[in-house]
Amino acid sequence: MKVNGIKANAGGMAQKVLLGMLLLLPLLFLLAVVLLPLWTMLQQTDADSFRMVWQDEYLRRLLGWTTRQAAISSGLTLLLGVPVAWVVTRLQFAGRSWVLRLLMLPFVMPTLVAGMGILALFGAQGLLWRGWEETPWLLLYGNVFFNLPVMVRAAYQGLCQVPATRLYAAQTLGAGVWQRFVYVELPQMLPWLAGGMCMVFLYCFSGFGLALLLGGQRYITLEVQIYQLIAYELDMAQAGVLVLWTLATTFLAGVVYACLSKYTAQTAVVQMRPPQKPTARQKLALLLALLLLLGCCVLPLLAVGWRAGLAGSSWLVLLESTTWQAFWNTLRFTAMAMVLALLLGCTHAALARRLVWLRTLTFLPFMVSPVCVSFGLLLCYPDWAASLSMLVCAYALLAYPFITKDVLAAWDSLPRSYTQVARTLGASRIQVLLYVILPLLRPAIQRGLALAAATCVGEFAATLFLSRPEWQTLTTLIYHYLSTAGRDNYDRAMVLTLLLMLLAMLIFAMLEWGRDRKEQRIC
Repeated sequence: MKVNGIKANAGGMAQKVLLGMLLLLPLLFLLAVVLLPLWTMLQQTDADSFRMVWQDEYLRRLLGWTTRQAAISSGLTLLLGVPVAWVVTRLQFAGRSWVLRLLMLPFVMPTLVAGMGILALFGAQGLLWRGWEETPWLLLYGNVFFNLPVMVRAAYQGLCQVPATRLYAAQTLGAGVWQRFVYVELPQMLPWLAGGMCMVFLYCFSGFGLALLLGGQRYITLEVQIYQLIAYELDMAQAGVLVLWTLATTFLAGVVYACLSKYTAQTAVVQMRPPQKPTARQKLALLLALLLLLGCCVLPLLAVGWRAGLAGSSWLVLLESTTWQAFWNTLRFTAMAMVLALLLGCTHAALARRLVWLRTLTFLPFMVSPVCVSFGLLLCYPDWAASLSMLVCAYALLAYPFITKDVLAAWDSLPRSYTQVARTLGASRIQVLLYVILPLLRPAIQRGLALAAATCVGEFAATLFLSRPEWQTLTTLIYHYLSTAGRDNYDRAMVLTLLLMLLAMLIFAMLEWGRDRKEQRIC
């Protein structure tokens, strides 16, 4: 009996050591892939490089434009997203649930798909309007395309947290629709709206693909300038200063978002029922909202299909070995990154439940742009440059926060009684994890994996920095054709963009298939 007890204690100790090592994995990963590369970048700069950059009028203007376009895009998405969210939340109409689901479709689209769709609409061969090149409107429209769904979802979640009793009480006291919105709904929505604006600012400030395609020569952003300094001029000092500027700005926005996230916890409230028969004015508002979503979020995707349909003989690009090699590289890089992202995401969520301050590190990869990550990795690990492991780590870094965020939210909502009962019945920690917690977290893991896979499929910046020519993916192949003169090359890029869009839509379908019924309830 004593020997059995010693063996049991040794087995329990071994389980604790194994769990401890797994829990430390995300911290070691962030240290190796984010913090050490950032420290290496800091060592590339000095006082002279800071002074030279700050005295350069062009770079000062570039910093100002990058900040302005992110702020303007955040304001536009707020002004457009709040009315759309109110209409979708407060009015009843056929297809309402599908509108809410499809709101995430632009968000999971690769940046190259969005950029090519906007060029198909307003580029040199635009279907709707020509002459928008070398103007800021293309980039602002692209930012709205990507981030309007983010703001609509944030406002929708805030509206769903407004108790029906407050709205009915205000209505009984004679408050109209506008007064109820200003004095009852808007104060409740503020944390969600502020958090949504922080996320939109982060995505727009550190965006790379859209700025590269749509910014032209005059309206590029800091990310594109960093890429050009490294790829074409090998000016590491100036690039390092610009990276630090970018990191400082995104870090402040990320900290604000992390602080606001604790005020946006979902609670069960009785929600106001939408009217079964909308008035004529409400029907007009619904029509305008749906037209706005169509124009901002769907039209570029339709333009990609339309423009690819006119490609003619350029469709033969699908029969070339280069295309299928790029398609295979896209799938295998995504699959390898997903394995690592799944491990990192789940262990980070488990560790964040034990140490509350680690929840803020969940958003650290969102604060660091792919260009900054790739640049730092090249400087920190020169012997590993152009290695497959470095590329997969960069993909996983950008993908695993989606898994962590969903898993952590679902894990927080699990009643503690489930694990307590299992432990009372004699289950070990490993058994509780495998047979109780993981089955309950499976829908959240699946949703996070789908979003993470969509991110990896459309990853562009890290691939440009870290891949070899033989590792060409669909995104880099599209960019190759687009940057080569000739109508046939442009049409080939459109055909491949359609292929990439369909692949992203397949992942989006996986995301929706993984939703459980509770999350599909309409408020």
